[in-house]
Amino acid sequence: MPGEKLDASKMPGHWLLARLGKRVLRPGGIELTRRMLDSLMISSSDTVVELAPGLGTTARMTLAKRPAAYIAVERDPDAAAQVQALVSDPRDRCVQGNAAQTGLPSESADVVYGEAMLTMQVESQKQAIAEEAWRILRPGGRYAIHELGLMPDDIDESLKDAIMKNVSEAIHVGARPLTVSEWCQTLEAAGLHVDSSTCVTAPMHLLKPRRVLADEGFFGTARIAFNVLRTPAARKRAHAMRRVFRRYEDHLWAVTMVGQKS
Repeated sequence: MPGEKLDASKMPGHWLLARLGKRVLRPGGIELTRRMLDSLMISSSDTVVELAPGLGTTARMTLAKRPAAYIAVERDPDAAAQVQALVSDPRDRCVQGNAAQTGLPSESADVVYGEAMLTMQVESQKQAIAEEAWRILRPGGRYAIHELGLMPDDIDESLKDAIMKNVSEAIHVGARPLTVSEWCQTLEAAGLHVDSSTCVTAPMHLLKPRRVLADEGFFGTARIAFNVLRTPAARKRAHAMRRVFRRYEDHLWAVTMVGQKS
């Protein structure tokens, strides 16, 4: 498991939740991931690139659509090995690399997507990753994101700063979510056209019981509850994250959208 050698009190929040048994780590849950994949309209003729696949939950969903080829780009060696174990067709593979410099040929993909990874990047890196997606896409190709968003679009800057600070402290990773319009601007600045019909938002209820049950199922939820009860340090961290998410639940949302290369 990625991050398994780290102390529970210090490890990034997403790997902490993974250690507790959570498999769906996307801000909008499995339902928003499905909406994203539906918007991408992946077909059997598409070469698909997934940036930072993590534990491979979305990779499984993509592979079930039987694209012409699936390529994952993952920086963490443990996560890369886990995703590589999912693929059996020689056309599919997971490469260890950086989302901003994938090493893939220009105009070699029809679909690129990434989830819950741009949020953790500074503005220059967000832009670099979007530009890399544009580079590897063929004309007419689609790039989708599923990220943490802020509401409303005219959110007060001091509140925005407070949310970033408190969420970052809770998850032990720098979190820099954007408003919906700012996410659109990031993709458009990279040369992509965003179709407003593909822009979907959902409450960021990652740790609410109803969302956990919907994402993980009954037995998965029971496994997480058991692991939380028997791991005091992890339980303390999970409760701290949940408190912060609840404090800002009116402003913390999940967003997905698709940009197309001309």
